[in-house]
Amino acid sequence: MDGTADHIDEELASWLCDQPVFFVATAPLDGDGRVNCSPKGNRGEFAVINPTTVAYLDQNGSGIETIAHLRENGRITLMFTAFTGAPRIVRLQGRGEFIVQDDPRFADYCNAFPLPVGVGARAVIVAHLTRVADSCGFGVPLMKFNGHRRALDAWATKKGAEGLVDYQQRNNLRSIDDLPGLDPLDAPADMPTPA
Repeated sequence: MDGTADHIDEELASWLCDQPVFFVATAPLDGDGRVNCSPKGNRGEFAVINPTTVAYLDQNGSGIETIAHLRENGRITLMFTAFTGAPRIVRLQGRGEFIVQDDPRFADYCNAFPLPVGVGARAVIVAHLTRVADSCGFGVPLMKFNGHRRALDAWATKKGAEGLVDYQQRNNLRSIDDLPGLDPLDAPADMPTPA
């Protein structure tokens, strides 16, 4: 596919899931607010739910921009690019929502990922797509993938469930533009330690 569509076909679904990294962009409604773009490692943490819905695991971190922006306005773009093989860039645009661990849908979405969900996951981000854009990627360099980092898993495991709740309450309640992020009532339940 080269162009735009309103859904993901089987070939594209397979390609998306094979990419080791993707990028997520969101923005507040305020014109003076900061646009956010975050890289996401894909160790089986991205899934195509159906031709118009994708999801990824949102890991604990110092920022809460994606969730704050989705809470405010729902706009989201995910971008994937080929660093090996044929040049390709794919942008998935649509409306997003975040699903925290105490939401009954959390476990159902987690079943879509090929690996067990580890202690560091604070939410599942779900994007309901309105546009799928596939372009050449001729300007993207070729790079060798050496492997995924394990530092985030080790950090989350060391903190444990209670430590992560404390961290979220200190760091994830407000965005850098002072938008609401995680609600204290969104505190995660105990999660299994990653293997």
